[in-house]
Amino acid sequence: MSRSLKYDIPGEDRRVTLEEIREKGLPALFGPELSGAHPLVVELGFGRGEFLRHLAAEAPGTAHLGVELSFKRVLKMSRRIAREGDPNIRLIEARAEEVVPELPDAGVAAFWINFSDPWPKKRHHRRRLVQPALVETLSRKLEPGGHLDIATDHVDYAEHIDAVLKAAPGLRNRLHPVPFAREMPGRRHTAYEDEWRAEGRPLHFFCYARRRSSAR
Repeated sequence: MSRSLKYDIPGEDRRVTLEEIREKGLPALFGPELSGAHPLVVELGFGRGEFLRHLAAEAPGTAHLGVELSFKRVLKMSRRIAREGDPNIRLIEARAEEVVPELPDAGVAAFWINFSDPWPKKRHHRRRLVQPALVETLSRKLEPGGHLDIATDHVDYAEHIDAVLKAAPGLRNRLHPVPFAREMPGRRHTAYEDEWRAEGRPLHFFCYARRRSSAR
């Protein structure tokens, strides 16, 4: 028997909207917990949220924004962080392609994309999150030296990601000369990642950074 979804937030609601970001600016939405200038880290598609919470706990002086399309996941995560803390996290229910353009240029320290849907059928490839247009926008939003980390367990999607990242002039491969790593020591696993590891799926970790030169 499935449990009914609980809608009440047992504490402060950390959800924000696109309208609030546009009207107030993202830094204002983290006050008063984070005053003054602070780094911004963004996870696109936070799933169950354990990776985002780990990042936030490791860097309490850094603002963390979790973007997720699923209403249910955003609601559950908002209930969890209201109950347990995490004052430096804000959540938004929206498509990544809608949120990223609203972020400040050269204002993001890191983007994380963990195991987004590979859309394996060829006719669905256009729905994949990692696309040239989005990666170009991510590059523009990163501060110089800021990093973009992407993980997938799907071989064909990994080949697609590799091609898109290599073609992005504003980014450099931090793992050069290899295109990706099979393991990243010290990296926090996601819940889904542990399931896929148990199944023996091949993991691919891409680690890129915005070039410090102003040349694009």
